[in-house]
Amino acid sequence: MKTAMNDHYFTPQPGTEHRPYEFQAELRGRTYSFQSDAGVFSKGGVDLGSRLLIDSLPLQGGEVVLDLGCGYGPIGIVAAELVGPTGQVYMVDVNERAVDLARRNVEANGITNAHVVVSNGLAALSGLSFDWVLSNPPIRAGKKVFYPMLTDAYHALKPGGCLLVVIRTKQGAKSLQAYLAELAGNCTTVAMKGGYRILQCCKHPRA
Repeated sequence: MKTAMNDHYFTPQPGTEHRPYEFQAELRGRTYSFQSDAGVFSKGGVDLGSRLLIDSLPLQGGEVVLDLGCGYGPIGIVAAELVGPTGQVYMVDVNERAVDLARRNVEANGITNAHVVVSNGLAALSGLSFDWVLSNPPIRAGKKVFYPMLTDAYHALKPGGCLLVVIRTKQGAKSLQAYLAELAGNCTTVAMKGGYRILQCCKHPRA
């Protein structure tokens, strides 16, 4: 009998049967094609929280970005376009099915500056540092799982780098903001829409 964790998207090998799904989504003025499947987060389309995060991205050409918990890849793929050919995006997820889909979606959308890796948090990215870490974290996995992930992500930022996180207001946005403010000495809400908030904390806040 499958356990609840095996059926959860935050697991290395989802126990749910494959149900492949393809769709298109317009993000930041471009239409992208995505392959999705059962056992990954928001399989039926890009969720509202991810869309708000994507719309809030202030990325510049040449920056190095981490998409932490990339799922099938929409945030990281858009980020790769925004940082351009001189930038780099790393996309990680513990879910092997999601990583396989993200790799296929990176290729299908003509993205050449993104690296997709199976990783529990930043475990597989030792020694790398980032201008931005972006995350739609696995809230259902609980604070004991995603709070340490975000802490590790903050420590992997370059000086002046920022962590950008989306969370539903009713799923603990205020407590997460307080936690990040204590961690970084700063945390601001940079966008709000549809019950979601985008939180930003930086190493030495940007002007």
